Amino acid sequence: MPIFLSIGYSTCHWCHVMEVESFENEEVAEMLNDWFVSIKVDREERPDVDKVYMTYVQAVYGGGGWPLSVFLSPDLKPLMGGTYFPPDDKYGRPGFKTVLRRVKEAWDTKRDMLERSGISTIQQLSDALSATASSDSSDRALPQNAIQRCADQLAKSYDAEYGGFGSAPKFPRPVEIQLFLYQSKRLEESGKPHEAKKNLDMACFSLQCMARGGMHEHIGGGFHRYSVDERWHVPHFEKMLYDQGQLANVYLDAFEITKDTFYSSVARDVLDYLRRDMIDAGGGIYSAEDADSAEFEGASRKKEGAFYIWTSEEVDEILGAHSASLFKDHYYVKPGGNCDLSRMSDPHDEFKGKNVLIERESLPERASKLGISIDEYSDILGTSCQKLFNVRSNRPRPHLDDKVIVAWNGLAMSAFARASVILEAEPEGTKFHFPVTGCDPKEYMEVAEKAASFIRSNLYIKENHRLYHSFRNGPSKAPGFLDDYAFLISALLDMYEFGGRTEWLSWAIELQATQDELFLDKEGGAYFNTPGEDPSILLRVKEDYDGAEPSGNSVSAINLIRLSSMVGDDLSTYYRQNAEHLLAVFNKRLKEFPMAVPLMSCAVDMLAYPSRKQVVLVGDKMLPEFHGMVRAAHATSDLNKTVIQIDPSNKEDMEFWEAKNQSIALMAEKSPKVSKAVALVCQNFTCSAPLVDPDALRELLLPQQMAI
Repeated sequence: MPIFLSIGYSTCHWCHVMEVESFENEEVAEMLNDWFVSIKVDREERPDVDKVYMTYVQAVYGGGGWPLSVFLSPDLKPLMGGTYFPPDDKYGRPGFKTVLRRVKEAWDTKRDMLERSGISTIQQLSDALSATASSDSSDRALPQNAIQRCADQLAKSYDAEYGGFGSAPKFPRPVEIQLFLYQSKRLEESGKPHEAKKNLDMACFSLQCMARGGMHEHIGGGFHRYSVDERWHVPHFEKMLYDQGQLANVYLDAFEITKDTFYSSVARDVLDYLRRDMIDAGGGIYSAEDADSAEFEGASRKKEGAFYIWTSEEVDEILGAHSASLFKDHYYVKPGGNCDLSRMSDPHDEFKGKNVLIERESLPERASKLGISIDEYSDILGTSCQKLFNVRSNRPRPHLDDKVIVAWNGLAMSAFARASVILEAEPEGTKFHFPVTGCDPKEYMEVAEKAASFIRSNLYIKENHRLYHSFRNGPSKAPGFLDDYAFLISALLDMYEFGGRTEWLSWAIELQATQDELFLDKEGGAYFNTPGEDPSILLRVKEDYDGAEPSGNSVSAINLIRLSSMVGDDLSTYYRQNAEHLLAVFNKRLKEFPMAVPLMSCAVDMLAYPSRKQVVLVGDKMLPEFHGMVRAAHATSDLNKTVIQIDPSNKEDMEFWEAKNQSIALMAEKSPKVSKAVALVCQNFTCSAPLVDPDALRELLLPQQMAI
């Protein structure tokens, strides 16, 4: 009997639609039960299973998505597949009942042909997706213009009117923004300010449009998954942790570069949403919130966006005449509903009479038109959002997916750790308005460290240094995958560079060794996505695509480059050679289609960078003077900089560095004792004179000052 495999996830809107239309239908249930062995898989718990059959469907049918519907032989070879099927034939497309009958007939009459085809397809995919590169470094010439080519390719699809890249539906894809921010910095360093500004403007305008659009959840904070229209207005309403972590990070990057508190406020908005709604009592960060919810208690069916949308009458009733008028003008709230800005926004009139909040003008522009100060205008909006939030809290909430996934926690932990220092550059007296809490940035590091402690206590096996993939009422049976290791290592490096606790760097190095043991192709280069220990997983893939999430290989390449600049001698060389070999595996993609791999393109440039800067901070890490140096070290955005914090009076610190990099330990020992905190900036095997003034360190780290 063949298998019907349905792969989805708990907050997937179309998965719920197919569940209601087909899986709860008695006629369909009878067909499935009589003719197939039906299996349901959560792609977030088993991304390895999802990867095999999504790759098959994309290769054979030219597209994919969720729900993923695949028919398999008893030995798990794919026979046929697709995504969402309506229950009955419609719009020239076969319905699910028709598909079931056709697969049953084909299995009964053409079984051998189907099985041979499945075996052949899997073998071809396996050959295509296990790329290798020579271990000879002379054969590893990488395209040094990868970031420029990637930026050029992406720029062709840039939407100068509404921001972002491509047309509707619009996905945020933060790696694109990262690429443009990084390239802007590199062009500035190269003495090309005009080109640098052009790249920066594309990134920043896109971030502004996303933040003002309805994809940004203005009442409670955070971002929805994507926009169905070109204006970032009407979203698919699920909220995913991997989006929150990455978007918070790129808004932090934009603030670090521009010093504009618009971006820092959005970063806080996202992080405060996570702190309020998405954190387990033990510190783990939940995965997602659903798009669908009931319109009222006891409703028989859920509707997409019901929790988030408003009628004009509701706003009037809750806010009162004066505040309601200002609020409705600001967020384009209308009596007949506002999903009319694009023909793509609401083609089936699902939101007729409803409003998805969107800012069509900036806050300063609106305040100026009303002749009131920005502070007064902001106060009214913030108070209004708080009132609406309080009323909305009584609505039935969307389903919370309370799994704790290591990889996604890593993405969020990185943002929390970086925010703890970067946000201290906000001007004194900066005002915050709901849903932003305006907390001390140091509190964000506490969130990152609690999440790391949760993972170490619940999802880490001390005996063999391995990770589990996820946690819900206990660790899952699934092992950690490449993304779990890579994203967590990246977060731990950020936690060390911004917070200074050596235990996080030590754990990162330990996990990197385990990652290399489980996933590294030592002969062919790069990392497989799975450990290869489960024979039921038919494909072992080397993933490179930087999509909604960055690829594990892209993040790993950057991790290896960062680690190589921290440790010394043989281990540093080992990390760097692995990074070179990894990137060489994807040479063809980097040369021909770099827009598919924006973060990997950045890694190529980072590897080729003449010499990474090492900023070595020496002193008692608990003192405010030392923290002032940490702030100065991170005052400018620079991926080609490593910050090392060491306390010569701390035994554990010194033992760690004597084992991992004796040069750093020696620097700390010989550092002048004239100040509570000393900084040395090293590049090209030369170090600056010791610095005791944070302003002097800031100035030295400016791009034009880096000739030491």
